Amino acid sequence: MSTDTTAGTALRVAGRTVARYVTRPALAADHSPRPYLHPVTTLSGRAVTEVLPEDHVHHLGVSVAVPDVAGHNFWGGRTFVRGRGPVALDNHGTQRHDGFKLCDPDGFVEELSWTAGGERLLAEHRTVAAVALTDTAWALDMTFSVANVSGRDLSIGSPATNGRPGAAYGGFFWRAPKEAAAPTVFGPEATGEEAVHGARADWVAMCGDGWTLVHAGATATTRRDPWFVRAAEYPGTGSSLAYGERLAVPAGETFVRRVVTVVADGRLDRDGAAALVRKAVAS
Repeated sequence: MSTDTTAGTALRVAGRTVARYVTRPALAADHSPRPYLHPVTTLSGRAVTEVLPEDHVHHLGVSVAVPDVAGHNFWGGRTFVRGRGPVALDNHGTQRHDGFKLCDPDGFVEELSWTAGGERLLAEHRTVAAVALTDTAWALDMTFSVANVSGRDLSIGSPATNGRPGAAYGGFFWRAPKEAAAPTVFGPEATGEEAVHGARADWVAMCGDGWTLVHAGATATTRRDPWFVRAAEYPGTGSSLAYGERLAVPAGETFVRRVVTVVADGRLDRDGAAALVRKAVAS
């Protein structure tokens, strides 16, 4: 695996490059600079991520992004302020790549620092792996372990916890490419954006033009986080750290989440998605 931060760090499955990881992106401060995966592709080479789209220029492929860490914005763009709405504030943080503990063609282990206002608030240990599944599908396995190193109690919020119902984004987030038609979304039982958004389900699938993504919570704690889903406005899926209430992170404490995403060519049905999720999480 190359560690050239300009070209990106390549992830490979069955000899094919399926993702690049950008460790030190040159981005404006109001984009909340952070490492991200892009492009991520299917095994046939179809791109299933997007960066800097016109509708939300701070969306960065696959990343861990949080709009409110003790009032600091690690998501990018405007901050939702109760009673005022979205406001442009000088409150953006940065996720700094501190280095790799391990770096192989099929994955890496990374250390990061979340800093804002000249202060290191959080220390993250991130593990990412690319796992072969079938001739037409592979899985991206991401675990992030985040410790409060600020010396004081912190909490994580979202626009929803700050007064904007339904806007509970923040945590693992995947921005998919915008196409002529909106993608279809479904879960183990529900179908459609309205039904899947906010649901606590083992997995959620998004199908576009010749591709399918199936995101699965791979730990009991992760599965308790509701899904954040957008399809009509833009294609994006995330696992919400702060859906109905703020997530408390006491001084010295750590929270951990693991999301496994099946990346498949073609449009999977519910049974096909469920079968690949079972295989991916068991790998």
